Amino acid sequence: MKIVRWILGRIILLLNAIFTPKGIKRSPVAQTEIDSRTAKMSLYQFNACPFCVKVRRQMKRLSVNIECRDAQNDPQHKADLLAGGGRVKVPCLRIDEKGETRWLYESSDIVDYLNKEFATK
Repeated sequence: MKIVRWILGRIILLLNAIFTPKGIKRSPVAQTEIDSRTAKMSLYQFNACPFCVKVRRQMKRLSVNIECRDAQNDPQHKADLLAGGGRVKVPCLRIDEKGETRWLYESSDIVDYLNKEFATK
């Protein structure tokens, strides 16, 4: 089963590389403002996870620069996810705002949050 997952993961990454979405073009001032907001966010993810790929593709579409943390291969990121979010489940978006930290699980919830916060109106 591990081999099948590995093969499927590589197929997902290949297709993602071939069909990478285009990002939103913003003015430098608007992009700087978005970047300052996303500097307080991080995405805990596994590289070949299809749900993580879904979130990363939406980040690319919206041109948001959120740090991606590998919770599969980096023991520190995995421990941080478990300690802060309460479970090792990906994708998980860590949002630091107003002195509080929120842990947002579920790819659809993360995509909805990104659309609400960063989609052009």
